[in-house]
Amino acid sequence: MVKENVSTDALITQIIAGIEDVKGNEITILDLRDIDNTVTSYFIICSGTSNTQVNAIVNSVQRKVSKELQENAWHVEGAQQAEWVLMDYVDVVVHVFQKQTREYYDLEGLWGDAKVSTIESTY
Repeated sequence: MVKENVSTDALITQIIAGIEDVKGNEITILDLRDIDNTVTSYFIICSGTSNTQVNAIVNSVQRKVSKELQENAWHVEGAQQAEWVLMDYVDVVVHVFQKQTREYYDLEGLWGDAKVSTIESTY
């Protein structure tokens, strides 16, 4: 669980670095803070090209956040199938999708009122 002294910005920075370390793509941040009755402040959504890459992204994020911030996800779900893995860091929820699953569930569309930021890949 994320400690009070770890800033949300630092957490987001480390999550994105973990995604980029293993070439996760289509990284999007949804800022949900201005939407009533949300369960978290931010969604970070990204895509992997296969089950193997989805798991690599999840492992990379967990390692990076643990090493840099000494934090662990409160809950991780979906790692067995690796088509949609949810990592709950309380204030930030990370969604790692395979492309077709991401298109099907369209979280960006469901949360259309959120402020959207797209992270440009550096590779």
